Amino acid sequence: MSTSINRKTITRLLIANRGEIAIRIMQSAQKLGIHCIALYSDADRNALHVKKADEAWFIGPSPAKDSYLVVEKILEVAKKSNADAVHPGYGFLSENAEFAQAIMDASMAWVGPPVAAIQAMGSKIESKKLMEAANVPLVPGYHGDNQDEAFLSEEVRKIGFPVLVKASAGGGGKGMRVIESEDEIAAAIAASKREGLNSFGDDKLLVEKYITRPRHVEIQVFMDEMGNGVYLFERDCSIQRRHQKVIEEAPAPQFSQSMREKMGEVALLSAKAINYVGAGTVEFLYANGEFYFMEMNTRLQVEHPVTEMITGQDLVAWQIKVAQGESLPLTQAQLSINGHSMEVRIYAEDPDNQFLPTTGRLDFVQLPELIDGKVRLDTGVVQGDEVSPFYDPMIAKLIVWGEDRRQCLSTLKNALQQYQIAGVTTNLSFLRRLVNVAAFKEGTVSTAFIEEFSSQLTTDNQVKQHHLIAAVCQHMLVRVSPGINSNAQGDANSPWHNMSALRLNAPARETLRLAYSNGDALEIQVDSLASNEWCLHLESGAINVKARLEGQQLQYEFSGQWHNARVINHDQRIWVYDSQGESEIHYQQNNFSQDEEMGGSLKAPMNGTLIQLDVTVGQSVSTGDSLMIMEAMKMEHAIKAPHGGVVKSITFAVGDLVGGGDILIELEEVDAS
Repeated sequence: MSTSINRKTITRLLIANRGEIAIRIMQSAQKLGIHCIALYSDADRNALHVKKADEAWFIGPSPAKDSYLVVEKILEVAKKSNADAVHPGYGFLSENAEFAQAIMDASMAWVGPPVAAIQAMGSKIESKKLMEAANVPLVPGYHGDNQDEAFLSEEVRKIGFPVLVKASAGGGGKGMRVIESEDEIAAAIAASKREGLNSFGDDKLLVEKYITRPRHVEIQVFMDEMGNGVYLFERDCSIQRRHQKVIEEAPAPQFSQSMREKMGEVALLSAKAINYVGAGTVEFLYANGEFYFMEMNTRLQVEHPVTEMITGQDLVAWQIKVAQGESLPLTQAQLSINGHSMEVRIYAEDPDNQFLPTTGRLDFVQLPELIDGKVRLDTGVVQGDEVSPFYDPMIAKLIVWGEDRRQCLSTLKNALQQYQIAGVTTNLSFLRRLVNVAAFKEGTVSTAFIEEFSSQLTTDNQVKQHHLIAAVCQHMLVRVSPGINSNAQGDANSPWHNMSALRLNAPARETLRLAYSNGDALEIQVDSLASNEWCLHLESGAINVKARLEGQQLQYEFSGQWHNARVINHDQRIWVYDSQGESEIHYQQNNFSQDEEMGGSLKAPMNGTLIQLDVTVGQSVSTGDSLMIMEAMKMEHAIKAPHGGVVKSITFAVGDLVGGGDILIELEEVDAS
């Protein structure tokens, strides 16, 4: 990187990204007095990052490949807007060496590492060769150029099962297979090569010993142009699904100071080996007191806020200062850990359906109470926004801080209980269950955590009786308070709109009609005894209850004990959650109807793009055969035949955008007789 370009004051910064990433960069840049220029596609015309920017430029259609990933378009906007620097954010083009070079060739500052460093770390094989030469510990395996399948098979046997083969250019779990026996070798190598070629245009593989139940621990490093370097301690990112992080924390639990220093020094050694500049993350596998280099991300990470929370530093501001040619703000001796921080990623996805991404409108968003230095939310959306199929399904990052891990976890639990989103399925309920798993409370984590504790993380559709009581109490309270529950007032179809309550010489009685999420209906008779006291006639018998609202918290009493819960009512659904878990209840609606499933039809499980068609009309298929592959939000999903039959019709072609619930294929079952 030419110092003559970078020794300058950045005044107009173009942010080549979107959503919460762009907003996060703006927050720091604007505090430094820098004019921020945003980009937007068709889908992002009204996005929050566009509104927060000082100016914003249109760059094309909604798909990222036609807008945010088109180097020429971004470069054109950078020149027209008179930007003197470009920040790529994280994701998209942040680790694209050609993009970085194009920016510098246009005499703009690149807020990122040198091109050579990006290239060096871009290939898993090449990066491991460099780290091996620098005496950085590696997972035992083969990282060479010989890609003959017979040779690779022999390397697998030498290492000993289980073995991991993965695409050198891969990421996100693509081109990756675990081999556990001799008869799996050939198929796993062939499949990994094929996926690597299809996804990244490169079928090179590396072969490594598969470490069972490791932890994923990464070190935040920073270097300036003068060769000064520091590490800002570690983050534990072990809890993952589909090889993507769900919860991150800093410092790592059950981690010694001596290991922290040793791993930090090795991470700096890795950065210096490639003459690094700026923010980077060196990722390690950690198991049984040993650690092994995995890869280096040549950018800021999504989880950087936990590092900011425990160090009190603004890492984006550090990036800008380094890009201007300044020295690092602090030395290693001046850095220290203060307290504990955790980050959870809130995704539009369905954990009970293989974490498939979901789309829709954020009809209702109730945010947790944000407390400076203790509870932070990084997001790029607000209530009313659409979660589209074009980009990553992450809605927000919730970051909390505590004086120690125990206090931090307590703060996180409280914030998660306050956070509520309706209109699109999210992983919020999953996260609430996850942070209550005993092993997580103890800090006993690994990359296999979600699989190991799946029984505790699966949705419990059983509605607890005290949650049912809370739901009734909440709505009896808000029903008589004008303006609080507009859904229940003035609506002739509302289950609360019942004018036959008056009974001679007896308490007024109303009937509330509800349904469980599985569709089972129930009726509850409610006798009004006082303004905040009722007798509820449940299946288990009659029970007297009292209730009151304290802010957003419901307090209700029965059987001589007061309980606390949060109750959210939106769009004919009721959510109740407390320290014992949560429940979802629905109103019964008059004139409720639903289109019947078309016999033999297969519907799209999500919004997405059809990227591969494996059958033709008239073709016979067997149960489990792949019919087509859809892609949505960086993820592929195979549509398979639920039964044998003949393909009667195909609705879409490769490249078509498909809506969730759309009929994809009609499959005519063959009569076995």
